[in-house]
Formats: sequence, C-alpha cells, structure tokens
Amino acid sequence: MAPPLLQLTDVSLTFGGTPLLDGAELSVSPGERVCLVGRNGSGKSTLLKIAAGLIDTDRGTRFMQPDATIRYLPQEPDLAGFPTTLAYVAAGLSAADDPHQASFLLEELGLSGHEDPARLSGGEARRAAVARVLVADPDILLLDEPTNHLDLTAIEWLESDLAARRAAVVMISHDRRFLQNLSRATVWLDRGKTRRLDRGVAEFETWRDEVLAEEEREQHKLDRKIAAEEDWLRYGVTARRKRNVRRLAGLRQLREQRRTYRGALGMAEMVAAQAERSGTLVAEAVGIGKAYDGRAIVTDFSTRIMRGDRIGIVGPNGSGKTTLVNLLTGALPPDDGHVGLGANLAMATLDQRRESLDPKLTLREALTGGRSDTVTVAGQSRHVIGYMKDFLFAPEQGRTPLHRLSGGERGRLMLARAFASPSNVLILDEPTNDLDLETLDVLEELLGDYAGTVLIISHDRDFLDRTVNAVIAPEGNGRWQEYAGGYTDMLAQRGLDVAPKGPARAGAVRESSPAQHNPDVRPLARRRLSFHEQHALKTLPDVIAGLETRIRALQERLADPTLYGRDRATFESASNALATAQADLATAEERWLELEMLREEVEG
Repeated sequence: MAPPLLQLTDVSLTFGGTPLLDGAELSVSPGERVCLVGRNGSGKSTLLKIAAGLIDTDRGTRFMQPDATIRYLPQEPDLAGFPTTLAYVAAGLSAADDPHQASFLLEELGLSGHEDPARLSGGEARRAAVARVLVADPDILLLDEPTNHLDLTAIEWLESDLAARRAAVVMISHDRRFLQNLSRATVWLDRGKTRRLDRGVAEFETWRDEVLAEEEREQHKLDRKIAAEEDWLRYGVTARRKRNVRRLAGLRQLREQRRTYRGALGMAEMVAAQAERSGTLVAEAVGIGKAYDGRAIVTDFSTRIMRGDRIGIVGPNGSGKTTLVNLLTGALPPDDGHVGLGANLAMATLDQRRESLDPKLTLREALTGGRSDTVTVAGQSRHVIGYMKDFLFAPEQGRTPLHRLSGGERGRLMLARAFASPSNVLILDEPTNDLDLETLDVLEELLGDYAGTVLIISHDRDFLDRTVNAVIAPEGNGRWQEYAGGYTDMLAQRGLDVAPKGPARAGAVRESSPAQHNPDVRPLARRRLSFHEQHALKTLPDVIAGLETRIRALQERLADPTLYGRDRATFESASNALATAQADLATAEERWLELEMLREEVEG
C-alpha cells in the first residue's frame, strides 16, 4: 500500500473546558475518497483546518509528503480583495499550471470570470470557490460542505468532475447522495476521537449503531464490576493488607474511568407545534404568472395543494423557486391568474439565508426574543434551557453569540424557532444545509409524522426522495411542471435532470438553462472533458509509444544469455525497470481507453 500523502496523529485541541479533539487521527493515501462525518459541533471543520495546516494543535503531529499539493475549500469562502472571479480563481494556480484552466473551470461552472465578487449570490460564490480549489489539480482536496448553495445541476457536475480526478478527497457534507456516490472510506469523529470504516457512507449508520451498542454493553459491564467491588469493600475486606490495597486502587481506577466517560450525544427531539387542522384544500393556483422587467419567472402554472401534501420544489439557482412558493402561499400577488388559499391556514417558514438571525444575539436571546428565560412552544411556556436541549444545545451555550455557532448549530436554531410556532403548513427553504446525518434522520421522521402540509425547496436528492410525494420542476421560459413521487421518480418521468427544457442550444446536452428567463443566471455547461483530461488524451499516445520503445530495449538487453553471470546488478536493475515500464504501460493504456470512451460518450 502506498504511504499516506497526509497524516494526522494523536491530535488534541481544547477550546474552553471540554476537549474538542482528543487523540483524533486522519490518514489520506493517494486517490482515496474519504468522508468525514460526525455531529454538528463535533469538530469536523476544525479537523479539516488542521489537515490544511491552518490551525495549530495542543498536541499531536501533522505530516504531509514534501512534494504533495493540497487545496482547502472552507464552508464560507472569502472572495474579498479580488476585482473579478477570474482573478480569485487564478490566485489558486501555481507557477507551473496552465493559466487558461481558470477560465475553463469558470465556464464549466456557469461563470464568465468578469463577475464582481462583492455582488455574487451564495451559489455563485460557492461555484467560484470550487473552481479555485480544482484549478491546480492538487494531490489532496479538503472540501467542507462543497454542495452548500449549489443547485442540483452544479452538484451533479461536481460529482462527475471529482469522480474523474485522481486526487485524494476528504469531504464533509450533509448531502447523503453526494457522499454515497463518491466516498470509499468513512472517518467518524465522535467525542473528540476518530474511528475509521474502510467502506463508504452507505454502510456507516449500521456500523455506527453496532459500535455504540458495544460501547453501551461495555459500560454496563463496568457498572456491574464497580458494584461488585463496592460490595467487596463493604463486606469482604480481610486482614491481607497488600491484596486489599491493590483492590482498592483498582476500584479507584474503575470509578475514575466511569467518571471521565463521555457518553454519546443523544438524538434531537424535534417536535413541530401543530395548529388546528387546515381545510382540505390548502391552495389552488389557476393559470398564474409572474415576470420581472419583462422576464417570465412563472408562466400559466396551475396546481392544487391538498392538506397533507408534501411538495418538493427543485431547479437551478435563479430559476424562481422562492418566487413560486411565495405565489402559492399568498405572500406575493401574481401578475396573471388567481391563487385561492384554504381556510384556517397557519404557516411557519424556515429561511435558508438565516437573515433573521442577528449575529450579535446570544442563543438564549434568539429563542426567547430577549425578553425572558422562557420560550413559547405551541402556546405553552417552556424554560429555554429545556427547549435548547431538545435541539442538542448544551446549557452553557445559552450565552454563546450566534456568530460563534457552527453552520449546523445555526441550522438547528432556525428549526427550533420555526417549530415553536403552531402551524399546519411548513415552508422549508433548504432545511438540510449544514445539518449532520443524525439530525437529518430526525427531521425526516418529524416531517413524516407532521399532520399538516409541507413545501420544501431543496437540492438534497436523498432528502427529497425520503420526504416528498410530488416534485415541481422548471421546464424553461417560466413554465413549471408537477411530477408525482420523489426526485428519482421525477427523473424517471422527465427523462433528464432539472435543467429547464426549451429550444436546443448548439453544443449543449441539456435543452435550456435558467438564463432563458433570467439573464442574471448563467447556465452550467454540459459535462465536457476537463483541461487535464484533454491534455492527457493528446499526450498519452506519445507516452505509450515511449514506454513500448523502452520495453523493447530492456527486453533486448535481458535477452543476452551472458548478462546475469557477467553483471548481476545490471541484470536485476534492468529486470526491475522492465517490470516498472510494463506496469506504467498498462496504466497508460487503461487511462487512454477510459478517456477515449468518455470522449465518445460526450461527443455522441
């Protein structure tokens, strides 16, 4: 097995009292696909920053191969100080890299390179940041929530690009489908320590449950052993002093082991406060339309939403998903058509941008409105600390300013605020952003038990498949279509992804783009050979020919029957060189065939 490119050993780091990392380890070998999982606030982002060399540790070592290159994608990239997106991406190039690669990647990701970083949307900023980490074709990619703010088209492009690269990848993501498609090993960060499973995230949850069950059995055995030793202490002490001293010392060690044990964090206890039942008909839209500055966002759309429906709304960034939801819920009047709302509606909304969160407020103030120590949940008062615990916040976090919370903790806070108000209609805009897998499971169960109606805007394919019974997708030129079932069902019925349909463009795989009705949104280009793939396809035939020439020369040298007896060192050196050249030839031929098949698929 090849030596690791990057290795963290016995890493420890403490913020405040409880260690965030306590003997954590991470090893990344060439070409590995590792996903880093763990609860929100467990230190995943911190461990990734340590791997990137951005944070010093209290204890432990970080080793990286001297000639290895590494690129790190943070959760919140900073584009300040760059005049254009092209300048920002080009700053990620090294002296030996091709400068045209920056423009190529930006084009692939639907950006021109002339955008002002200060005026980018969240999705555009994330695309530029992705381009910057990919542009130098590093040996190791460290990706912290790479799919955040990306639409489905961009996520699928990124999956395809990462799968085609030879770089090692360590990724943190809430997108279960993204991790399932790419991961080949899973590192679980739990209570400061890491455990490794040499299988993808699809098998993680079963393995995690087995580990926790075994840990619980071991703690039960420890409790029984302590009880037995305490019984001896009360009734079985003898005159044999040395033996008694040893057993007393052992008992003290058992008690210390029990005292310092950090139990696994429990599951969130999310409950959405429910209002009285709404009418059977929640909303009916008849021929509605909406346009801005002459650009059609919604055109002649009709639907009926009944009580208990779970509707997913998907589409590229800028396609008008939020506008459509606002039309259906009466928050925005249509230019054409009519929207009728049912009786007795009580709506609760989760905002994906979390703009309602004042970063200067503390967690306690954000939940109580700064007025008292109680929060009103379903019309009843609860102490804020108890409600915080339901969403896995520790009591001491009550005075923590919101700007110090992790992305996942801010996500849980938004859920806590949204679910406190009685509702029979939930409107969730990107609810899965930054949430850990365990919290996602709880959220899915809550939505399954919720008696009201749910509208979900999401780019999380797995989450949509698990929660919705209908999907509304854009068809281009402001037209939207409703499909029965989840996201996978929508794809099967539609026959293509969520890029809108429309008149075919030259050289495009998808039939249209959101730019047809919103020129501020640039389409993603179709899947093409990357710059490095194109270069490899051109140069590999020469490489193969050179290796074949070298192999023939070595074979001719080894064909000399007197070489071994005359010069054994030369014979062994030539034999080793021949084996290496043959292996390199096989690899080059396999890579060329792979790229040629990909080229035919793309062009065909």
